[in-house]
Amino acid sequence: MAFDLRFTKGQGTGNDFVLTSDPDGEHPLDPTRIAAVCDRRFGVGADGFIRAVRSERLPEGEAALAEDPGATWFMDYWNADGSPSEMCGNGIRVFLRFLIDQGLIAPVDGEWVAIGTRAGVRRVRTSPGGFEADLGLWRLDGGEPLVRAKNLPVARPGIGIDVGNPHVVVALADDDELDGLDLSYVPVVEPAPDTGANIEFVVPADPLVDGGRGRIRMRVHERGSGETLSCGTGAVASALAVRYWAGAGAPDEWIVQVPGGVVGVRMQVQGDGEHVLLSGPGELVFDGVLSLG
Repeated sequence: MAFDLRFTKGQGTGNDFVLTSDPDGEHPLDPTRIAAVCDRRFGVGADGFIRAVRSERLPEGEAALAEDPGATWFMDYWNADGSPSEMCGNGIRVFLRFLIDQGLIAPVDGEWVAIGTRAGVRRVRTSPGGFEADLGLWRLDGGEPLVRAKNLPVARPGIGIDVGNPHVVVALADDDELDGLDLSYVPVVEPAPDTGANIEFVVPADPLVDGGRGRIRMRVHERGSGETLSCGTGAVASALAVRYWAGAGAPDEWIVQVPGGVVGVRMQVQGDGEHVLLSGPGELVFDGVLSLG
């Protein structure tokens, strides 16, 4: 059935999304249509597709409401290839901006807003210079998988980190190695993660710590989307990995430079354990209507 899709294009440090409002969950798109919308030559073009749905209208949203009754909106997130994803750190900041712009919520500046995701409830708020998202608890995912990438001479060990979605972080020797990677090819991880993973390649700055904050550069190949200019959960995973490798005395605040800009990461101990928070811009670029056949 043909229909017109009213959408907004948004981005956070170059990680871009097509967002649409479907409060009652009446217009879900199938994976083929999502991939067509995200296609950069024949569609709008985006790293991901986000649908704003009232949590009560989705089974996953009902689980979010059971976790936190305040999570009245669900971020229905899909990768560019039409596969569903648990969470998106840049996307949730843009999502809050979209909800405010659409008049769906009107939070007080700095007030935490609970958002339902497939990874559970996450909180996000406006902050100086953009938005800050509390991505919740994190965990080491075990093992030291080997990662092979185009133009990387030998396989390198990585570290698995889960921040609601799976990541493998690989440390490189210098900027030349990082810049020389060809991430148009999918990196190969051995053993392969059961559900795939985002693969981050990181280089520490020199000096690593400046003014009490750690500094790293990162490039990423996102599961289901390819190389992107930024990955919020990937920046978080990368900061966590480098802090882990650095050992005792490493800072809890990090600046992560990605091809699309800069994001901030900080670790904070809360009642249920250590949370990791991500800050950065969330911008809406334009509105449009796309006719879908």
